[in-house]
Amino acid sequence: MPARFKALLRKLGWLDRLFLIVLAAALAGKFFFPASLGKTVLTFAAFVLGVAEVFKWLAFAIRKLIWRLRYRLVVAYLFIAVVPLLLIFVLIGLGAWILTGQVASHLVTTELDRVTAALMEPARGLARTPPEFRAQAARWLAPAYSNRYPGFEIIIRDGSVWRYPETSKVEPPPAGWGDVSGLVRKDGTLYIWAHAVHDSTGVTMLVPMTGKILGRLVPNLGELSFHRGQVGAPERLPDGGAPPTRIPPSEDVFDWEVPYAAPMQVAVWESPGAFQSDALVLVTRYSAVLRTVFGQSEWRPGETAGSIVVGLFIAVLFVFAAVELVALVIGVRLTRSITRAVDSLYQGTQRIRAGDFSHYIEVRGDDQLAELSDSFNQMTRNLESLLEVAKEKEHLQSEIEIAREVQSQLFPKNLPASKTLELAAMCVPARLVSGDYYDYMNLEAPSLAFAIGDVSGKGISAALLMATVQSTMRTQLRAGRELEAAAGGGGQASFPSTATLVSRLNQQLFAFTPPEKFATFYFALYDDTTGWMTYTNAGHMPPILVRAGAAARLDVTGTVVGAFPFTEYGESSVRLEPGDLLVCFTDGITEPENEFGEMFGEDRLTDLVLKHAASGSQEIIAAVMESVRHWTGTPELQDDMTLLLARRI
Repeated sequence: MPARFKALLRKLGWLDRLFLIVLAAALAGKFFFPASLGKTVLTFAAFVLGVAEVFKWLAFAIRKLIWRLRYRLVVAYLFIAVVPLLLIFVLIGLGAWILTGQVASHLVTTELDRVTAALMEPARGLARTPPEFRAQAARWLAPAYSNRYPGFEIIIRDGSVWRYPETSKVEPPPAGWGDVSGLVRKDGTLYIWAHAVHDSTGVTMLVPMTGKILGRLVPNLGELSFHRGQVGAPERLPDGGAPPTRIPPSEDVFDWEVPYAAPMQVAVWESPGAFQSDALVLVTRYSAVLRTVFGQSEWRPGETAGSIVVGLFIAVLFVFAAVELVALVIGVRLTRSITRAVDSLYQGTQRIRAGDFSHYIEVRGDDQLAELSDSFNQMTRNLESLLEVAKEKEHLQSEIEIAREVQSQLFPKNLPASKTLELAAMCVPARLVSGDYYDYMNLEAPSLAFAIGDVSGKGISAALLMATVQSTMRTQLRAGRELEAAAGGGGQASFPSTATLVSRLNQQLFAFTPPEKFATFYFALYDDTTGWMTYTNAGHMPPILVRAGAAARLDVTGTVVGAFPFTEYGESSVRLEPGDLLVCFTDGITEPENEFGEMFGEDRLTDLVLKHAASGSQEIIAAVMESVRHWTGTPELQDDMTLLLARRI
């Protein structure tokens, strides 16, 4: 198999291959089993797949065609301007056809109603005429109507049957018909009739619907015919040799034929009260309807009202065509200016993509496209500097990643050894690094310390201050006993109070950090033997103490650290009973807002902790974190979230 043919097969999709297989099978079936059902099925399948192939490749061709902006704008112009204009013309034509047909059918039906009304009045008069004068009155009326309507007949039934003409063999209509007029079909023949009933007297007037009478309804309107039951060939009318109605000649190229159909109710002679729908089909012209409506009066020789209306319509049509032509020329020029500028931009982007930053495109004119070209040139001038900025940003990002890894090492990895206190904590940063702080460490038995804090701000600066707080606090704890011993002049060394440690932390932060930097801080010392916890809360969120199914808030014993140099801090103590749960948290837990601006809040956190108090510490932390994320409805955190749990066991 040639390599080119193999390459072509590889490019074909599954639909193309299926179509070729089915087509080959259908062609083979045409020669080997031409009269079988399988050949028919294969032919039909090939036809369906062929239609699918046509649509597929048509869509492919359209995509290729409109790839260039110029062709895309041309297509957009066609859909925006040309297609609506064509639809307007179609709407005008359809409206003119419907209006002309409706007016023509209305003229015919109105004239038919006038004829039936002209028969109905004398029929009612004869029905009310005294019996002794009825026949004489009928003989007096009949000649006048006979001259006007050929084939005119009268049937009077008032105990006996009287007919005009006397040779008529038409029987009276069946009993049950009341006063009625219009069209009636008797023995397959269509009549105009009027039937009036008064007491026991019935008067029926009949006029056969002939071609002559049909043509006299609205002369020169067009070709008229009745179609029985709305379908089938035109009904053959007994016209007596009268010439059929004909379509008027065209007055100009726009004076087209207008075929139309209107429903007509035809009474069934043999079934009183029964009607069937026939169709009055007419073929007319616009000029014929205009002449009939506006009359034949001439403003000037050769100028009727209808011809003036048609002339005005044609004039407006030519004006519209001229405006469309001007719009087309303007649209083409605008399209060329747009596509030329876009093509220049495209060529420029290709040069930039290849690494040629010295390429500039030509600026033409002073419009927005020219501004766009100038902006592109300015972009190429600044692109190298932007690339340098991107490299710097990438370098900074890597340094931030290093800072995140370093900070993750600062958080304690191992829990302090304690017989009566279980600790658990988690910090989820809003950014790569966090400004929240938590820590715990063993002191000399039987004491241990734990802390939580929240540094003002976010990002690198907050993370650096957090590291400063941690290192300072750990240094204070390690050197605490020596400092207390030196201050006391020797003797048994002891740990300084929590208030003293927090005061020293405050002084160091104030001395070595910017004035706008500060932190909230909660620090506690726990005695593993007695269960007493001594703490200092420096402006931090008051921890929640859960005891026996109830929640209480611990004290705040001072303001934030690092803001003022000589702030004094107090301390408080509380004895933790077995089963007590202490929940320490930062404002990233309670202050996130939902889509309505409502904060998660401390009350909601308290209820959540009470609900899960019997669960494990890690389960409580996971439940709180998930609830806060669900509350905000967004994966992005609004602030660092930190929880520290201490449970007395």
